[in-house]
Amino acid sequence: MAIMDTEWASGTLLEREALNSRKPGVLLYMLTYASDGLKVKGYLAVPEAAVPCRALIFCRGGIRKVGMPRKRRIMSMAARGYVVFAPFYRGNMGGEGRDEFGGEDRYDICHAITLVQSLPEVKPGPVPLIGFSRGGFMALLAAKQCEGAGPVVFWGGVSDLFATYEERVDLRRMLKRVVGHPRKDEEAYKSRSPVYWIQEIHVPVLIVHGTEDTLVSVSHAWTLAEGLKQAGKPYKIELYEGLGHRFPRKSDEQALDSAFAWITNKLEQMDITY
Repeated sequence: MAIMDTEWASGTLLEREALNSRKPGVLLYMLTYASDGLKVKGYLAVPEAAVPCRALIFCRGGIRKVGMPRKRRIMSMAARGYVVFAPFYRGNMGGEGRDEFGGEDRYDICHAITLVQSLPEVKPGPVPLIGFSRGGFMALLAAKQCEGAGPVVFWGGVSDLFATYEERVDLRRMLKRVVGHPRKDEEAYKSRSPVYWIQEIHVPVLIVHGTEDTLVSVSHAWTLAEGLKQAGKPYKIELYEGLGHRFPRKSDEQALDSAFAWITNKLEQMDITY
């Protein structure tokens, strides 16, 4: 299915391509949708027997080819009874525009919320988000700025990009090229760092982090948790002892079980009827 037009409303579905799924009962698609006049792509996983059901957006980490959403993990999430959409962000996998690591590409998530709310497989209501690594601050940006965002799971997330610049010497060239220098472009770093705008977060947050994460220090989790606590915001923190940035499969599935139970509970507390 494809729509040919040059004046698309953001969040409009432009194309849906069926992909091979190796998980029984879960359908997999590549979607193309409109975001600020650009074509952006992402994976959609649908639990066939559960539809219509609530939707969830997975906000990927990394940049460009690094950190692309894994089909297996997206389908595993969908098997828990949610339609799951994982946008690649603009400029990736044939999508138009440029990945800005939390710049204008933040609106790709806002428009993804509009997109999934329009799908026939999805019941109405707020859309929770799981943000991994860089996707953590992308998810909180969406929750801060976009209508329809639900509770957020901040998984191995970057809460302070200034700290990332200091900790990850290997990322400094990319950060200076894409975001700028932290001293010269302070506002660009603050705008991508949830610890600087905690008062503007109005959804419950679950913080998930491995204590031995060498790519995003567990200090990011503690700093965000302390900020949320001081601001009186609803949050929960779950630390996984001895685990790194990406969890082994068994631990990952257990953490997903816990995260989805928390999401479902928070949606029920919001008195949302699906």
